[in-house]
Amino acid sequence: MTAETVCLTFDFDAVSPWIHKEDGRNTPTNRSRGLYGAEVGAPNVLEFLADHDLPATWFVPGHTIDSFPDVCERVVDAGHEVAHHGWSHTPPGEYDSEAAERADVERGIESIERLTGSPPAGYRSPSWDYSEHTLNLLLEAGFEYSSSGMARDFEPYFARRDRAPVDSPYDPGEPTDLLEVPISWQRDDYPPLAFSGERGYTPESAVFEDWQSQFDHAPADGVFVLTMHPQVIGRPDRLAKLGAFVEYAQLEGAEFRTVESVAAEYP
Repeated sequence: MTAETVCLTFDFDAVSPWIHKEDGRNTPTNRSRGLYGAEVGAPNVLEFLADHDLPATWFVPGHTIDSFPDVCERVVDAGHEVAHHGWSHTPPGEYDSEAAERADVERGIESIERLTGSPPAGYRSPSWDYSEHTLNLLLEAGFEYSSSGMARDFEPYFARRDRAPVDSPYDPGEPTDLLEVPISWQRDDYPPLAFSGERGYTPESAVFEDWQSQFDHAPADGVFVLTMHPQVIGRPDRLAKLGAFVEYAQLEGAEFRTVESVAAEYP
């Protein structure tokens, strides 16, 4: 049993995560990693997608759009979906206030509108986290879907306004109109392939073998989402391994789609 739908998604962070606040990451060498993603990795990914005739969803911070407009325009010209990934790539839980988070969300929307001519349908949280305000802000802004949650393996579900008091039982809350298209750290290239000091090195072939194994165990009606980063996956040898996975999934009958197209058809 394999998933009939695969979504290739790319978090095009460029240098934005490396300049986040004052946590010691804002160094020339770290920024060069993001620069590789913008100047080498993203063009390599675009060429890969064109060669395989694949659609993809790019979650792009407004900072990337405003800093590297030419390559972002290439993403749009190639027909890929551009979705929201914050403006500053700040994890929502780190904002000082709801107003500060709202301002960053709105600024990111404005950057995407300037790039594509329309507001984004989808959102992915930087660092895959929500604040207590995020869900309401996304609903207020009119987002159709988010791809930030992990409450299911491969089945989209509607996000809930849950409540988690420390002194009483957990309340999952009622579903909202925001569709979550689930992701997983086990289907993300960054944890195993991007050395960040606290992580060791993972044999690369094992990563792609694991993705294939997860794909094999996904239900036919599931949505298999891969999360990748141009500064990580954009190296030629890694794209070759991704190509082998793509060919395997296609032989198994999988259709490659944007997340927006999946969300638009979900009941």
